[in-house]
Amino acid sequence: MTDRRIVSIFLPQFPIQRWRRNRNAGLEAEAEPALVLLRDGRHGPVIHDLTDAAAGHGLAAGMGISDARTLLPTVQVEQAALEADQAELVRLARWALRWCPWTRPDGADGLLLDTTGSGHLWGGEAAMLGAMVAAFQKIGFSIRVAAAPTLGAAWALARHGATSPAICAPDGVSRDLAGLPVAALRLDEETVTLLHRLGLKTIGALQAVSRTALVRRFRERAPVEANPARRLDEAFGRLAEPLMPEMPPPAPRALRQLVEPILDVDNVTQVLANLLTDLTAELERRGQGTRRLRLTGYRVDGGTAAVEAAAAQATRDPEHLARLFRDRLEGLEAGFGFEVMTLDALVVEEMEDLQWDLSGGDSADLDLTRLVDRLTAKLGREAVLRPVEVAGHIPERASQLRPADLEAAEVLPSGSDGKSRPVRLLRPPEAADVLYAVPDGPPARLVWRRQTHRVVRSEGPERIAPEWWRERSTTRLRDYYRVEDAEGRRYWIYREGLPGDGRGGAPRWFVHGLDA
Repeated sequence: MTDRRIVSIFLPQFPIQRWRRNRNAGLEAEAEPALVLLRDGRHGPVIHDLTDAAAGHGLAAGMGISDARTLLPTVQVEQAALEADQAELVRLARWALRWCPWTRPDGADGLLLDTTGSGHLWGGEAAMLGAMVAAFQKIGFSIRVAAAPTLGAAWALARHGATSPAICAPDGVSRDLAGLPVAALRLDEETVTLLHRLGLKTIGALQAVSRTALVRRFRERAPVEANPARRLDEAFGRLAEPLMPEMPPPAPRALRQLVEPILDVDNVTQVLANLLTDLTAELERRGQGTRRLRLTGYRVDGGTAAVEAAAAQATRDPEHLARLFRDRLEGLEAGFGFEVMTLDALVVEEMEDLQWDLSGGDSADLDLTRLVDRLTAKLGREAVLRPVEVAGHIPERASQLRPADLEAAEVLPSGSDGKSRPVRLLRPPEAADVLYAVPDGPPARLVWRRQTHRVVRSEGPERIAPEWWRERSTTRLRDYYRVEDAEGRRYWIYREGLPGDGRGGAPRWFVHGLDA
């Protein structure tokens, strides 16, 4: 029987290296800027990761940005993308399937691989680990890697071992782990602190304590991260800890094997109707709807042809889905005929049964959604757009045109904090002359497009500061006012800068929006 082998890959600089890789920085370590990535902390922004240049000035992960600027006023700042980091880690786990059939992400900065029986395919386990280091280095990531008989031992050696790559023999777990700190057992910070107070700082010291005493002392600590006895059992193989790959459930699919190959669109349409009946029944059983479908035909000559359709909102209405395919079936190249056809739901979402009113009729919102779907199917996804709010404090950056069938989860939260905005924004803002009380009084007269408007009402200012993480230091703040002239016309205007702010000459005025 083949001994079990688990490989733990630790990416100690994963966030900053992913950021650098996406920006194509290509900078040598000595020329790299002092830069930090920020995330939200308990008391404000804190450093998530940082470059070696920043670390050389005393900055460290977990430090507040105010403390970091005290040590290094010129430090460059970028926002960490935690969700993008996790998505990249999932992608790397799939990429690592080249070495073994079972992989999965490990927390926010690691991967776990079950390489049992795979080492000989790479010329031995040492050669396989060396290939992993080289492959990750080639795509811009530095790693620490270890192989061991148990998941716990591999994790401990990868993150706390003296060397990398590290190989732990099946009978060497006790020897290799003895000198490592107790934190290598994947215990939480509170438990590690408690063990230190008891004088138990290494795994060897903890192992010397009788298991009965450990169980008695920590028996009320239910989470495994707070249970040293259980973590020891897992690391030494006394308690099984299976490595289950994180695989998504199979997407709903309908399949029809045809008695005779079909060629014409009418027959394909009939088969599609049957597939939709089967697929929507399965979706209803799961309590789901679909937003994207793929119809695939398998030809008798061994080739395939496929066509896709998308919906703006999850649905399982077979008639509506059939209409989305209506103008696309002509593009299917049947060749000598299709003998098998499949229909796959590529994007599925949870969906509840809804009754719009007592008569059972559809709502106007549903009619609009179906209209968007039909237009998208006919004109293309990039031809049917809708304005959406996105994250951004600067008004012209707070909205974008996105495809009308965009998922709600893809739309970023607005930066306007619920403040009302004018019906129409001018892109770009148009320069104007404004008479106002110096230094920062409200506007009294507006001259715009060669017309003079006497301001009878004004509201403001609403101050919007520059986005310091993306603007130059010379960018000036804006004070926005809502004004109404003597004819009842309303404008959204702003003053750029303040007198004596050191970022330019006299303040300038712009008309940015119009209200009804």
